Amino acid sequence: MSMIQFTRNYTDRSNDYGFQFEFFCDKCGNGHMSPFIASKVGVATGILRAAGSFFGGTIGRAANAGTHLKDALRGQGWDEAYAEAVEEGRKHFKNCTRCGKWVCPQSCWNEARSLCEACAPDLAEEAASIQAHVAVEQARDKLRQVEQVASLDVKAAHVAACPHCNAKVEGGKFCAECGKPLAVQKVACGRCGQEVPERAKFCPECGTPRSG
Repeated sequence: MSMIQFTRNYTDRSNDYGFQFEFFCDKCGNGHMSPFIASKVGVATGILRAAGSFFGGTIGRAANAGTHLKDALRGQGWDEAYAEAVEEGRKHFKNCTRCGKWVCPQSCWNEARSLCEACAPDLAEEAASIQAHVAVEQARDKLRQVEQVASLDVKAAHVAACPHCNAKVEGGKFCAECGKPLAVQKVACGRCGQEVPERAKFCPECGTPRSG
């Protein structure tokens, strides 16, 4: 099994009736599914088991014997199918001689350098990516120089929900749901003149009960 490094990243899709494997690119994860290789013993056992469910007796015992035979031969059959799948699968990947990884030629291989793009990045792709990131950084800098909240009253008390109906507030002075003012209304205490919140029952300054 000279291709052992190729088999580092795979999924075994085999079942009782045959063998199949999915190999993945070490860089991006794109995959290739190997052709399904039927297990002759597994197929024969399945047919005998189906027939045995109708007829029983000798056929049923043959199906059980086939199951034991299949279990005995599973290792050898798997190894042979695996080796065949590896030889077939390697045709769909490129091996980087610098890092040893197997990558897909469509997305992760630098043909000009004969190395994977992790070891030899594609300069055109890198330039395009750098330009895009620089453009985003410049856009941030440019937007920071423009007043974005000129209409925002930073001294006013802002609320996230209407104090009357608890509806979400999108801005403005009045609730879009119930029409009442969003600012907390305050009245003067009849005894000390301290401002008292609308819903307060007592003056926070002198303790006088709020009338009304």
